[in-house]
Amino acid sequence: MTGEIKLNEVESAFERLEYPVTNDAAAAEFDDVTLLLADGERNLGSLIETSDAERFESTDDLETELHNVLPREAVGEPFQSEGEG
Repeated sequence: MTGEIKLNEVESAFERLEYPVTNDAAAAEFDDVTLLLADGERNLGSLIETSDAERFESTDDLETELHNVLPREAVGEPFQSEGEG
């Protein structure tokens, strides 16, 4: 898979994999995909590769691990709360 995807589109991208999938295989599948974040962009394969998990059992498992390795600024301004005001 080549191209750019937004963070809210990763679930549908991850659904294309066959599970369980190893960390290495998932990282290789997305090594040429740019993940567009609220503040910049990152290589999706590289982010997956930084996970401590050796394999992922499901789409949800992979997505959870991705969120664990995202930089703080990936989803917006640090320490801001949406919905208050």
